[in-house]
Amino acid sequence: MTYTDEEICTQFGEDPHKHNGAVTPPIYQTSLFAFRSFKEFTEAQKLERENYVYSRGVNPTVNILERKLAALEKGEQCKCFSSGMGAISAMFFTLLKSGDHVVLINNIYGATTQLIKYLSKFNISYSFVDHQLTNIHEAIQDNTKLIYVESPGTMLMKVVDLQAIAQLAKSKGIITAIDNTWSTPIFQKPLTLGFNLSIHSLTKYIGGHSDVVGGAVIGDQALVDDIFQYGYQLNGAVLGAHDAYLINRGLRTLPIRLKQHQENALKVIDYLRTKHEIVKIHHPSLEKSQFPFLEKQMKGFSGLLSFELKDANFASVSKFIDALSIFKIGVSWGGFESLVTSPVKDNNEQQLIEEGISPGLIRLSIGLEGAELQINDLEKAYRQL
Repeated sequence: MTYTDEEICTQFGEDPHKHNGAVTPPIYQTSLFAFRSFKEFTEAQKLERENYVYSRGVNPTVNILERKLAALEKGEQCKCFSSGMGAISAMFFTLLKSGDHVVLINNIYGATTQLIKYLSKFNISYSFVDHQLTNIHEAIQDNTKLIYVESPGTMLMKVVDLQAIAQLAKSKGIITAIDNTWSTPIFQKPLTLGFNLSIHSLTKYIGGHSDVVGGAVIGDQALVDDIFQYGYQLNGAVLGAHDAYLINRGLRTLPIRLKQHQENALKVIDYLRTKHEIVKIHHPSLEKSQFPFLEKQMKGFSGLLSFELKDANFASVSKFIDALSIFKIGVSWGGFESLVTSPVKDNNEQQLIEEGISPGLIRLSIGLEGAELQINDLEKAYRQL
């Protein structure tokens, strides 16, 4: 049976009749599950990744969320974690061994970059490459075990051809994984393009309300089951039942929220394009003509974007950001609120230039307040320049 994304987000995997008619499933806020007999208990322990024994394994509230996310991504299995980095760490821990090599493509999240560099102490090597397919070919080595991608990236919003990368990796027996947080499964489904694993920070759009932290890995059953057994259960980055409930509540409104994030972002972009102080705007909606594969790869565009102020430095970026009020200063993105940040600090301008990032880069997470309020807030900041 085929389900729409809206149906999956709202009702998939839920049966009120199993919970005394409750339209919202209860929170199984328990650490363990009791049994009628010792034999029943010992039999359940034999398949602890399937039976409810201890909530470090499986929990009914978390299972509902996992089934929905797997269905949204068109994946075979999902495992949820207490954070996005918990999911990424578990994947690396499970799939990689001493002597393996990893290719990381596009602008990779800072904490993930720190993690893969740390793993070099265990004789795991890595290569960072941009979105060019020829450079990806050159980066692959005989011992390459994993290709890890972000698309779009979360600072410069660059995109890569996922289907081409998946085909290349498959021809060489390499596992592929992507951080799909920017798009969510509503706007991009990498598993349908040939990727093995799709990873999410559930903290962002899927949770959507900036009140919970979580992560997920979705993909081939064999791979996810291994991650479940080793990277999840042994490292213990467990998503609690109440957190799973909050994320599932956010998931119910994800399709309609994303439409509004997109609508607001496109209006803000139209406004930013009128400003001569801006050198460049970064958002995949502006790259459709340059990358024809986007029409097949992405069904929409979320509200995370960045732009570069002309001749800017830490002082001018600070002045601009401090003049904002609707846009709150903070990390993360994808919640109901509008946020602003920048990679520039008072001591790293030259380092940013060497990395190909403008010291005048400002990132906006466009929230749900409405484009008119957001544009008025930005205009107020521009007057400060």
